[in-house]
Amino acid sequence: MNEMKRENINLTKYDIPPELEGQVAVTTLDKIYNWGRRSSIWPLMFGLACCAIEMICTAASRYDFARFGMEIMRPSPRQADLMIVSGTVTKKMIPQIVRLYNQMPEPKYVLAMGACASGGGPFKEGYNVVSGVDRYIPVDVYVPGCPPTPQALLHGLITLQRKIDTQSIKNVRWYDKAPIEATPIPVLGPDVMDPRQYPLIKEQAARQQSEAETAAMVEQA
Repeated sequence: MNEMKRENINLTKYDIPPELEGQVAVTTLDKIYNWGRRSSIWPLMFGLACCAIEMICTAASRYDFARFGMEIMRPSPRQADLMIVSGTVTKKMIPQIVRLYNQMPEPKYVLAMGACASGGGPFKEGYNVVSGVDRYIPVDVYVPGCPPTPQALLHGLITLQRKIDTQSIKNVRWYDKAPIEATPIPVLGPDVMDPRQYPLIKEQAARQQSEAETAAMVEQA
C-alpha cells in the first residue's frame, strides 16, 4: 500500500534514488493540495427522501465510505464541502437547498443522488417537484438510479475524487481575484421563481399585456 501511495504522489519527471525511495517523494503543489482535499471530504448531513436511506447505508459498517476519506458528515453547512442532494427536490425545499449551498465555504461540490435530484425522476411533470437540482445550483457528479445502490454512491464519490485530482490552484474559482457571487435564492410564490429569470418573466408579462390590449382594441373597433 505504501509503495502504491509513493507511486501516485511521485508523478514528476524526477527519479528518486533507490536509497531514498522510502523517505523522499517528489511531487507538485497541485498534487499534494488535491490529495489533501480528496482525502478529507466532509459531506453535509441532510437527506430529502428515500435516497437518503441509501446514503445512510453507504456510511454504515457494510460499505463504510470512511475508507475513502469521507468519514465526517457535518450538520453545519459552514463545516461541509460536499452537498449530497439525496432525494426528491420539491419547490418548497429548493430555496432552503440554495441557502445551505451559499453557506458552504469554498471549495465546495454538489452530488445529485438519484433520478429525482438529477432530473425530477418519476415526478418530473408533477406540480410540486423541481426537474433537477442543477437548474438552481451547479452539480459536479450525477449518480443515476431510483434509488441508487450504495455501490453507485461510492462510485459517484470516487468520481468526485478523480475530478478533484484534475484541478489546479491556478484556475480554480476560489482563488480567483474576483469575488464569488452568492447563488440567488429562489422565491416560492404561486410557483417557484428564479431571480435570474426575472427579466425574462417581465418581458413575457409585458408581451402578454400588449397582446391583450391589442386584442381589446380590435374588438372595440
